[in-house]
Amino acid sequence: MISYLKGIVASVQKISTTRVILTLEVNQIGYDLQVAPRLIQKLPPQDETMQVFTHMQTREDQTVLFGFESVAERDLFRQLISVSGIGPQMGLALLDSLGLQELVQAIVTSNTRLLSRTPGVGAKTAERIALELKTKLAEWRLQSGISAAPDASPASAIQEDVEMTLVALGYTNGEITQALRTVGQKTALAKNANAEDWIREAIAWLSQ
Repeated sequence: MISYLKGIVASVQKISTTRVILTLEVNQIGYDLQVAPRLIQKLPPQDETMQVFTHMQTREDQTVLFGFESVAERDLFRQLISVSGIGPQMGLALLDSLGLQELVQAIVTSNTRLLSRTPGVGAKTAERIALELKTKLAEWRLQSGISAAPDASPASAIQEDVEMTLVALGYTNGEITQALRTVGQKTALAKNANAEDWIREAIAWLSQ
């Protein structure tokens, strides 16, 4: 089992919007790693060494290495693919869509609506993920020292309207989640149940 690789980025291939192959050169050997697209934004400058944590999946016809920024991301990925019906592509998509902290928070709080915003994850799949991993991840989060994301989202009565409006405006799941959590830290807005106010504040933050 390869726990991690440390080397220089040789190339990055965007196979599709959800599939990215990072080639890492380690001691003159190139390793192809499938990574979440969001990792590409954190690559070091050319010729600088980076460390990528890995998970190896072996099938009859091929062996695939998946790469992660941290041990925690890799461990969460392994938890996800342990759920029946969740393959590595869906696990990677969930990590890419929400990020580590937000994904754990969504599962622990059974926020299936947020989980199902990831392409390919339907309502039933989201419910299964939350059901099977809620308790495990609550304990794992404490053991790993991962802080819980603050509960600063809109009231449940308006949350769907706010999120759907922002989606319609072209913002991604990750951008929407981050924007709502950030603007939700404002005391006045946190107590506000007006969807238009939340949307206006989120757009203002996203436009910075």
